Amino acid sequence: MSSPATAPPTPASLKRIVAASLIGTTIEWYDFFLYGSAAALVFNKLFFPESDPLVGTLLSFLTYAVGFAARPLGALVFGHYGDRLGRKKLLVLSLLMMGGATFAIGLLPTHAAIGSAAPVLLTVLRLVQGFALGGEWGGAVLLVSEHGDAERRGFWASWPQTGAPAGQLLATGVLAVLTATLSDAAFLSWGWRVPFLLSGVLVLVGLWIRLSVDESPVFKAALAAAEQRKAESAQVEKLPLVAVLRHHWRDVLIAMGARMAENISYYVITAFILVYAVSEAGMSKQSALNAVLIASAVHFAVIPVWGALSDRIGRRPVYLIGALGVGAWMFPFFALIDSKSFGSLLLAVTVGLVLHGAMYAPQAAFFSEMFATRMRYSGASIGAQFSSVAAGAPAPLIATALLADYGSSTPIALYVIAAALLTAVAIACAKETRHRDLDTLEDATAAASPGSGAVRAEHA
Repeated sequence: MSSPATAPPTPASLKRIVAASLIGTTIEWYDFFLYGSAAALVFNKLFFPESDPLVGTLLSFLTYAVGFAARPLGALVFGHYGDRLGRKKLLVLSLLMMGGATFAIGLLPTHAAIGSAAPVLLTVLRLVQGFALGGEWGGAVLLVSEHGDAERRGFWASWPQTGAPAGQLLATGVLAVLTATLSDAAFLSWGWRVPFLLSGVLVLVGLWIRLSVDESPVFKAALAAAEQRKAESAQVEKLPLVAVLRHHWRDVLIAMGARMAENISYYVITAFILVYAVSEAGMSKQSALNAVLIASAVHFAVIPVWGALSDRIGRRPVYLIGALGVGAWMFPFFALIDSKSFGSLLLAVTVGLVLHGAMYAPQAAFFSEMFATRMRYSGASIGAQFSSVAAGAPAPLIATALLADYGSSTPIALYVIAAALLTAVAIACAKETRHRDLDTLEDATAAASPGSGAVRAEHA
């Protein structure tokens, strides 16, 4: 049921909205890969110098993991206010918090200058990053999903997802230029700060773009309807979190299950490979980085293709192709790396990321279409971010521990396969959402009284 308030935007305005969402997710992943690299290369020496090298590295990675821990809290807070105040306001706030914290890391004094306060400040800034990132994804994908029409929602909503490979390409490129042009001493002294300070430029560009877009028309229509219901019946609207757990608890669980294979496989393919290719296959770290870099460019290109396919055949079939495909690819993946050929390594990573894209591309539209408008930010963010703590955060650590304990890739492959099967079960339990009208879903949920079947009927 369309209305003038929810009329489709012009192609030019939709592209601007996509750009506003993409810039935020790109900064998110730029920060993610940049921080991970800095934690391995310099933070152990500059912020934890009193520890031995291994302990210093572990401590620096602990600050990295703190960011994951803060994401669920960010999802709850940003989801709540995003459903109450609107997507645009919260996206501007998340961009400022995220980019500001990243920029501040580039200005941090080291342990040599202020002692133990340095790692404390680093940890606090990482918490701010994680908190902001927990709310960024949901708002970014909803802004696009709620502006577009159902016919091409999968394609347009997949563009914010390309922020992952875009951020990785950007971070890897900046680091590659710096390490190639600076000596080790110069990089350790001041060069490592440059990529963090460059995030300030990205934030200014992103802020300019985000301030130029309109609030989601679907949200504005839902807000007006809620205000009208309140005026007519004096009924107090439930908190978004309470409404999500009451009407959409099944969808939250499905979203969490759907994220398991997507999250775990991604970190095994892009992060753990740096450990496995070097320590087990005896290849150079540069070869592994080059393979991930090239494969990320392919990943960027195929995500919109998978998104468009989900508009034609449905979200569930495309997602299942990715989940089952990643599971089936794991044994060939490690076998190709074991061949110690760069071509084989590149093929292993590229095919892995192409299959991952089949899950990642429709995810934005799929999760958006599960939830009613006034609880959509909360539902999508909770489903995505709570699962990332259990899936993505420990994946490289679990894979490394399995390799250390068994000295074989087989347990790691089985680990990813188990996640793929769990995701396949979650998708099998989901309803197809491709043709779902976001306005109709809002109306069905608003009309549902406790115990009524209106919401359940909408999912059938």
